[in-house]
Amino acid sequence: MRFALHGGQRLEALPKLVAECPGCGKPVIAKCGEIKTWHWAHAGTRTCDPWSENETEWHRAWKNHFPPDWQEVVHRALSGELHIADVKTADGWVLEFQHSHIDPDERRAREQFYEGLVWVVDGARRKRDLARFAKEWARGTSYIPNFNKRQILRPAGALFRDWLGSSAHVFFDFGDGGHLWWVFPHSSADRAYVQPVSRPQFVRTFAETGRNGFESLIDNFRAFVGHYEEPPLLVGPKRPMNQAASLRFLPPIRRHFRF
Repeated sequence: MRFALHGGQRLEALPKLVAECPGCGKPVIAKCGEIKTWHWAHAGTRTCDPWSENETEWHRAWKNHFPPDWQEVVHRALSGELHIADVKTADGWVLEFQHSHIDPDERRAREQFYEGLVWVVDGARRKRDLARFAKEWARGTSYIPNFNKRQILRPAGALFRDWLGSSAHVFFDFGDGGHLWWVFPHSSADRAYVQPVSRPQFVRTFAETGRNGFESLIDNFRAFVGHYEEPPLLVGPKRPMNQAASLRFLPPIRRHFRF
C-alpha cells in the first residue's frame, strides 16, 4: 500500500518508519528498498485485504493521475468484509488497476462488492497480447464506415479470454501513452464491443468532478451496441445513484487509432 496512518496522518513509506494500516489498524512496516516501489506492508505475509497485489510503477503512475485522498479508499461492507479500492473518485466511481492475472471468481466478487467499478488492465504484461489484440481489432466491423467503435465476432486471445463477460467497464492499457481500449460490459465469447479512448480523456473524465462525462460516453457506446443487440446488452454499472453530478455531454471520439 502507498499510504498508512502515522500520528493520525496519511503518510507514504519512509525508511525505518512504522505506522498503522488504515483498514485494519494493525502495524505496517515501511519497505524502502532499491528495486521495488517504496510501500507499506503488514508484518509477515498477512494482509487485511486478500485482493491486494504487489504495487508496481505502473500502478503508482496511474494512481498519481488522481488526488491522494482519492487513493486507497477503505470500503467496509455491512458483513464486515473489508477491501481497499485503488482509487475512488468524488463522483463515486471505483477505479481498479489490475496488473497481475486475476482469477475469474475474484473478478466477479470484486464487481459485486464495488458499486460503479471500472477496470484498467495492464495489457503490456504479456508480450503477445498487443499483437493479438491488434489483429482482432483489425477484423472488427462497424455499421458506420471508419467509426471508432467496432463489433468483433468470436474474439480470440488471452486478454479477451480473461475479461469477456465482465459486468464492469474494462480498459486495456498497452503502455503506449496514447490511448486505452474500452471493452463494453457483458461482451461475450460470441461478440465483443470495443472502442479506443485517449488516455488524457479517460483521466480528465474521472478527475474533473461535478460532471457526468463518463455516463455520457456510456450512453453513446450503448447506442452503438444497441444497433446489433435485440434485446440490448446490459449496460454495466453507472455512477452510484447516491452521488450527485451535473450532466454534461462529451462528444464521441472520432479519431481512428492504428497500431
